[in-house]
Amino acid sequence: MKLQVINSPFNEEQVKLLNELLPKLTIEQKIWLNGYLSAPQATLEELVEDALPAVEPITKTMTILYGSQTGNSQGLAEKYASALKAQNVDVTISSLGKFKATNLKKITNLLLIVSTHGEGDPPDQAIQFYEFLHSKRAPKLEHLHYSVLALGDSSYEFFCKTGKDFDEQFAKLGAKRIVPRTDCDVDYDDAAAQWFLAVEKEFLQQTTAVTATATATQTKENQGLGDSTYSRKNPFYAEVLENINLNGRGSNKETRHLELSIEGANFHFEPGDSIGIQPENDEQLVSALLTALEFNPETEVTVLDEAITIRQALQKKLEITVLSKPLLEKVSAYTKHPEFLKLLEEPNAWKDYAEGRDLLDVVEDFAPFTWSAQQFVEMLRKIPARLYSIASSQKANSEEVHLTISKVSYETNGRQRLGVCSGSISERIQPGDTLPIYVHKNPNFRLPENEDTPIIMIGAGTGVAPYRAFLEEREELGIEGKAWLIFGDQHFVTDFLYQTDWQRWLASGTLSQMHVAFSRDTEKKVYVQHKLQEHAASFYEWLQQGAVIYVCGDKKSMAADVDATIHQIIEQQGQKTPEEAKSFVKELKQQKRYQRDVY
Repeated sequence: MKLQVINSPFNEEQVKLLNELLPKLTIEQKIWLNGYLSAPQATLEELVEDALPAVEPITKTMTILYGSQTGNSQGLAEKYASALKAQNVDVTISSLGKFKATNLKKITNLLLIVSTHGEGDPPDQAIQFYEFLHSKRAPKLEHLHYSVLALGDSSYEFFCKTGKDFDEQFAKLGAKRIVPRTDCDVDYDDAAAQWFLAVEKEFLQQTTAVTATATATQTKENQGLGDSTYSRKNPFYAEVLENINLNGRGSNKETRHLELSIEGANFHFEPGDSIGIQPENDEQLVSALLTALEFNPETEVTVLDEAITIRQALQKKLEITVLSKPLLEKVSAYTKHPEFLKLLEEPNAWKDYAEGRDLLDVVEDFAPFTWSAQQFVEMLRKIPARLYSIASSQKANSEEVHLTISKVSYETNGRQRLGVCSGSISERIQPGDTLPIYVHKNPNFRLPENEDTPIIMIGAGTGVAPYRAFLEEREELGIEGKAWLIFGDQHFVTDFLYQTDWQRWLASGTLSQMHVAFSRDTEKKVYVQHKLQEHAASFYEWLQQGAVIYVCGDKKSMAADVDATIHQIIEQQGQKTPEEAKSFVKELKQQKRYQRDVY
């Protein structure tokens, strides 16, 4: 937009100069200029004088450490490092797995961004640092200024426990908080941005409204950086091209192979990354819940600063299928039902009740409640996106992305239940429909940079999805190095997911060997860890050759059993003590030679 001379205090020459300058200014420069000139006694001479030293001396340093299992913490750390560097801060960024804990004595400012995994566990890469900080060897840290951003999932009992533990331990060791810790749920964008704004303001001593506005603008712009304009907050609506059941007739399972068109999305992803799907709740479940609540479905409520009907809120916006302890504690404010109150008083009683149940059960089992429609929706959190490992290579399918999704279906309390996302995909989504999606980067689950590095891929059920992407990528690049797949499921005849793909890659040399474990085909159940133990000598030999181990699938059973077996093999084949084997596995993780995508 050009300035006009009419009714302007500038002459034509000044207008010409301004029109040459203004289009070249960034948003931050315009905000700064506006704030500077609006300040009392600001003069053009001062402006020019202040603008002359283009390169300011770096006077502040900041170390940013992250502990990430799926890449969220790392993504935030990298974004905030860039923002601080742009403001002449000398920034060092590192994963907790690579940072020497003894170097804490050498730094003065620290930002720690860390997720909590499973039932309160640190991410794999953070375990060693966590143990050191909580040991007698941890140094006094009176010189250190720090702040913690904790990522977690409030549906788990030990919400953000790792971040809380780090925050408390730093304080015990004498460190001082730059700003208080922020605990983020799965929908973390806004809370994380507010934490960083507070850190910036305190750390850089920004006190004027102008700089705060500029920082907010910059943070918003940083959030939009990336390969695509689409994100979790602004998903791309991808057309469903195929939706096929991979299991044969008579299987106990239903596993969907989903092919989505990403034409026009400008997505860029690598094998190991995931696709996030923003699901909606089942209409029938929402109707049943509204009936039990005795709310008019057209009652207007405010959710996330938007006025919508309660039916729309419960179907499209809010989580109603997961019972967590924080949610039940909120519910307790609206009832005096003695049996409900016992759930929170007796140890683990709430866990036993919550297993497999949802909000409809609570409303039906413990009525009456005293809440209004608005009070009810204010207790609920936003529906979390569901992440699914990408099962295709973008090099091989540039305009498509493939997913492998297992239908969650079970019966509890006399009612059939379906997974929010998997149920919709298996029962309602047809080719031609669209799904709101975004790319979720996972830098902690990656093929080795050196093509000659052997890879060992271990997975059961849908845990095999990323390995299809791995091998499709290697086929496209013409790589025929050592690649070993260990796959498990229930039955050979009905549950051998992607069987023809594996056979083709075995024939071409893209996959050098494969072992399978079908647990229900033999009297004694055989799982992937048994196949691993059966080939223990080969497994250890591959490790000695520098192989990278990948494990994908269920954390509580499969991944835990595989981990225990890996420790045993290293102990037996390497003739090591249990402690030496444990240390060896830690070293593998630090070297990114043992990578896990578990859930």
